[in-house]
This record gives sequence, C-alpha cells and structure tokens, in this order.
Amino acid sequence: MDITLAMDGTGLLLLAAAMLAAGLLAGFVAGLLGVGGGIVVVPVLFQAFTMLDVDPAVRMHLAVGTSLATIIPTGLRSARAHQRRGAVDMELLRAWGVPVLLGVLLGSALSSVVGGDVLSGVFAVVALVVAVQMAVFGPQAKLADQLPGQPAKSLMAGVIGTISAMMGIGGGTLSVPILSLFNYPIRYAVGTASAIGLIIAVPGTAGFVIAGWGAAGLPPLSVGYVNLLAFAVIVPTTILTAPLGAKAAHTIPQRALRLSFAAFLFITSLRMFYGIAAS
Repeated sequence: MDITLAMDGTGLLLLAAAMLAAGLLAGFVAGLLGVGGGIVVVPVLFQAFTMLDVDPAVRMHLAVGTSLATIIPTGLRSARAHQRRGAVDMELLRAWGVPVLLGVLLGSALSSVVGGDVLSGVFAVVALVVAVQMAVFGPQAKLADQLPGQPAKSLMAGVIGTISAMMGIGGGTLSVPILSLFNYPIRYAVGTASAIGLIIAVPGTAGFVIAGWGAAGLPPLSVGYVNLLAFAVIVPTTILTAPLGAKAAHTIPQRALRLSFAAFLFITSLRMFYGIAAS
C-alpha cells in the first residue's frame, strides 16, 4: 500500500512499525558504536521510507529533517549530562556557536533548493570519508597539536554546521573526529559536541519544516519535512536501546567496533551512490 496517498489505518500502522524498527536499530547501534544517532537514523529512515514507497522526491529530505528533530530531545539530555560532569568546553562553544549556526542556516537554505540526490550525495561522500578515517587511521591520528587560530577555526565550525544540517546529523559525527585530529581531549570533544548538536538541530529542524511545508508526496502526520509519527516513535526507542548497545560494546573489542561501524558506513555510502546512479 502506498502510504503517501491516504492517511488510513493500515498506512499509519505500517509507518509506525517501520519507525519502531528504525528507532530500535538506530539506538542500539549508536550506543554500541558511541556515535551520534543521526548518522544511523538517516540511512535507516531513508531505507524505511523507500520500503514504504514514499515519494523519491521527498524521501531524503524527510529522513534528514526527521533525524534533526530527533536530535533535539536526545541532544538536550546528553548535553545536560556532559555539562554536569564539566565536560563541555564553554570557551570553544562560544567561539564555535555563531559560525556553526550560520553554517546550519546555509545548509538548511541549500537543502531547500536542491534535490534529494544532492542530499544523498553529501551523505554518501561524508559517510565514506568517516568510514575510511575510522577503518584506516583510528583515534590516534593527529594533524596538529592544537586547534588553528582565526579565521580557520570559525571556517571549520561553519563547514561542520553546513554539512551536518544537510546530512541530518548532530555535532559528534564531524566535530569529534575533527577535534581529535587537532589533539583536543576526547572527553571534552564528546561533551562539547553534544551541545553543538543542539545548535545544529534546533534551527535545522525549523528550516526543514519551513522548506517542506505543503510539499506533495509526504506521508501521513508530516509537518514539512519532519514526520511526527517517526519522531514520536524513534525518540523513546533510541533512548531505550542506546544503553543496551553501550553495554554490549564492553564485550566487543574497540577495534572490531570501529571496523564494524566503518563497514556500516561504507555499505550505506554505496547504497546512496547506487540510488543516485539509478535515479
């Protein structure tokens, strides 16, 4: 059944079941691999929307916008936890806040005018780069002993905001490995990234709601490019299963985890590239 055509009970049930599976899987994998949920949620949502025959013209936009929305409550919870432990670098957050926000606004604006293939391409390229970084270089790789000065630092933050908004991810996927490359303490990198994720998610979500307002081909209960049913199901399920994934991570060697996630991103990237080529 094509759920894009009518808000009937069967269509909503299929959508809810798919989003439940997406949330359970995304939360577990995010906890298992110690990554932000967005890098997992977007491809899982994209695949779920594909299986449910959501219009290809809005499929990737919907996955990205919904992912950004789910980051708001989970990111707020994470940022508060890290702040209580003194792991949020307020000086870096103040330095990066405005450039990240400007980057998000640029990324949201670009996303509103480009097709889904462009968003898929951005996701595929960045996923491939992160996969190579995790599989080949590892956490010990360094470019310099400290972060660069201005304007390079602000430019770096702006690029993170732009790409993150176009990918539907929070702060951790890009900012943690980038900060690590400049010898930044991992504890503060992870904690500060959780706060950066909020700066990305709030305006990014608003941008995708506005950009998708009244768009044709959206599934039931969508507000712009944010699906409320997916949001309502994914947020609690990711919170439920993320601790289970984190617990399982302690029984698996870290090198195996990194390679597993790299393989996941590599396959996701290939899937995205294939979809672009086939469209």
